[in-house]
Amino acid sequence: MKITKFLTATALGGLMSAVPAYAQDVQDEEFVDDNVIIVTATKRAQSLQETPISVSVTTGETLEAAQIRDVLDLQTVTPSLRVSQLQTSSASTFIIRGFGNGDNNFGIEPSVGVFIDGVFRSRSAAALSDLPNVQRIEVLNGPQSTLFGKNASAGVISVITREPQFEFGGAVEASYGNFNSVVLKADVTGPITENIAFSVDGSYNRRDGYSTIINLDEEQNDRNRWSARGQLLIEPTPDLRIRAIADYSRIDEVCCQVSTVVSGPVTGALNLVGGQLNTDFFSDEVFLNFVPTNEVDNYGGSIQVDWDTGPISVTSITSYRELKNFFLSDIDYTSASLATETRDQDVETFTQEIRITSDFDGPINFLLGGFYFDESISQDSAIQNGSDIRDVFEILAGGNPADVLAGLPSVFNGVEAGLGLPQESIFNTPLLTSEQFSMDNTSWSIFGTVDFEPLDGLVFTGGFNYTDDSKDFALAQQSFDPLGQVNLVDAFIVGATAGAVTNRDQFQALPAANQAALLAAATDPTVNPLIGLAAFQFQPPFVTIPNAVEDGRTNDDKFTYLLRASYEISPEVNVYASYATGFKASSINLSRDSRPSNADFTAGPGGSTFAAPSSPILDAGLAVPNLVTGSRFAGPEEAEVYEVGIKAQWPGIGVNLALFDQTIEGFQSFAFTGTGFALRNAGEQSVQGFELDVNVQPTDGLVFTFAMTHLDPLFDDFPGSVLGDLTGARPGGIPAWAIATSATYTHEFGASGNRLITRVDFNHESNTDINNGLPEFNTNVGNTEIFRREVNLVNASMTLALDNGLEVGVYARNLLDDRYIATVFDGVAQSGTVSGYPSPPRTYGGVVRFKF
Repeated sequence: MKITKFLTATALGGLMSAVPAYAQDVQDEEFVDDNVIIVTATKRAQSLQETPISVSVTTGETLEAAQIRDVLDLQTVTPSLRVSQLQTSSASTFIIRGFGNGDNNFGIEPSVGVFIDGVFRSRSAAALSDLPNVQRIEVLNGPQSTLFGKNASAGVISVITREPQFEFGGAVEASYGNFNSVVLKADVTGPITENIAFSVDGSYNRRDGYSTIINLDEEQNDRNRWSARGQLLIEPTPDLRIRAIADYSRIDEVCCQVSTVVSGPVTGALNLVGGQLNTDFFSDEVFLNFVPTNEVDNYGGSIQVDWDTGPISVTSITSYRELKNFFLSDIDYTSASLATETRDQDVETFTQEIRITSDFDGPINFLLGGFYFDESISQDSAIQNGSDIRDVFEILAGGNPADVLAGLPSVFNGVEAGLGLPQESIFNTPLLTSEQFSMDNTSWSIFGTVDFEPLDGLVFTGGFNYTDDSKDFALAQQSFDPLGQVNLVDAFIVGATAGAVTNRDQFQALPAANQAALLAAATDPTVNPLIGLAAFQFQPPFVTIPNAVEDGRTNDDKFTYLLRASYEISPEVNVYASYATGFKASSINLSRDSRPSNADFTAGPGGSTFAAPSSPILDAGLAVPNLVTGSRFAGPEEAEVYEVGIKAQWPGIGVNLALFDQTIEGFQSFAFTGTGFALRNAGEQSVQGFELDVNVQPTDGLVFTFAMTHLDPLFDDFPGSVLGDLTGARPGGIPAWAIATSATYTHEFGASGNRLITRVDFNHESNTDINNGLPEFNTNVGNTEIFRREVNLVNASMTLALDNGLEVGVYARNLLDDRYIATVFDGVAQSGTVSGYPSPPRTYGGVVRFKF
């Protein structure tokens, strides 16, 4: 069939947007008609059954019925997708088929690309606003690099909203629920002239927090966000269409609740200074010493121009976006004043794509495009020392609690005297660290596909993508605590030699036997009493980059390709088989844990600089006390996937099944260390599994859906993880089974046009390890205690929809109040403590909607 009338709405850089329609009701019928859904996952409008990839589609009707407000809720209806929000309102993780990365470090390349109306949202903080007037959401499973470039090595989420209509219409919606939840939405569309249409929509979302900060009598995990968007659709000629969009959204919330899973030995010292923490994980009661701040401003615009000449269509999309993200967090998650983190981030992104698509009657059609991406990121951040931190650490260091609390000289005073530091200086500086990070990323790609149909129903597809990606980054950090700037091994050597050895040259000039004897004594805790202080050296000095050894640059380029065959066995049954490669460019460790690689620096025993062997960093005079190796960046990921599938659609029933074998070499492993991030490449990670999607309509008005994903992941090669050698282990956090099922019944009241729509859905994730262990906690207990979770969520809604456009309904999400641990991490500055994020409780309410 002809598809040119659809192609004008396909998206930017492999993004997807809405198929054109000229009235809201007509548009809905075009997309949902006898269980046929049109999608643009391959950049060509096809029915879901004809699309030869694994794609899950959630329609606007389902979003309304299930009360899905943003992409965080989308996982309840899409079993291959997992979404979590951690630490702040802006830090979310998107994972498809077990692959993905967190967004708490803006230097990390996304593995799952999120697109809204054809515009790539490079950071998930820019994709979290409420979504009014959504037409559908497409989730593309598995690597999509051929058409979507470097940002889709694990998959794609595409949110498509309704474009302006040439018939006047719109909707208003108000809902109220528990925790004083108030959500207001409105949209209006219509013609300005014969050739120009407009639409305006907005939302306001306000809710009290479901968690209480006990000691401050304040709420946490609230909702306070709004968004607004305006659009113009200009059709000066039948062949030319221009769609312009401008939007702004604002988040100002108190997020996110952290509870204690395991209370470690530090708790006693916290209690002595008046600090408290709650070990009842799901009580939704926490202790903090101030109320956190989370502010996100996200705005931008895009212009899409489509020129359709019949056999050839040309699409150009230009976009510019800005994201401003600020948060202030109590990172020790207790009422004691230990440590505070601030982060102020700014992201500016410009993209341009041009694409040419054919619609010939012959057996060959093609798509050819180019994409340009230019982004700049800046970050100013800091960790502030709290007023209680010195007292707590004095007690942990063996100080007499009575003396410490009375302000009498104690352990640190003796350390300061012995090391020649000012009295009362350790952990008494206003800041522990201050950082300035920046990154410029420029990328361009050329991509295309060719479809060859030698006979009706048989299509061979070849596709390619060549991407060139360059990053320039600069990182600087100031470490203020004086103890962190003293190497305890070297300090012992200075004292043991009565000041005769004060630098590396003098130490290296000693006879080898003397060096060995001094090192043996300096690294023996029974001889060197300073060694025990190493646990209190949290943020040592930093080597600024770029420098004489490290240029602060990465440049990657990769050719990826797709081979696919699809065949229409009958009008009801389609099968396909494909092989595709994927690519994700290098990610930069924009955190205070950024360290030179072991090729550039090797520390001596105990981090000694005196005993460190020759290395480029050392030889250039750049080494600082307590410098260790780590990573500045993780190199590119290379993905490949084998997939076979069948898609069948008969009257009243649809079945989609995909089987896949997916591998990523050099998987970018990203682990939170408490105050920073460890970033490194795994050798290889793979996953095998299947995705099943069934839709059954046994009788008029009744629809059952059942979607299931089975995943069998493996670290094929990962010897250098922060937990040691994980080769052969199953990656944590990936459930073997995920199920999303629903039942919807629409009761028609005769010929009145009035309907009662009842929906119940269930989301299940099988019991699984949350992760593969924690770098500190599990090391201390021999990796014998791994925390697990199982998810069982029931959602329900009932809506009375009247023929005059008025709808009244009730809803409940997590109806049975199932709670689970979303994730866990080592307690910050609290050895042996494990903190975690509890899942949200039950929410419910009523909604009134009017469509006109």
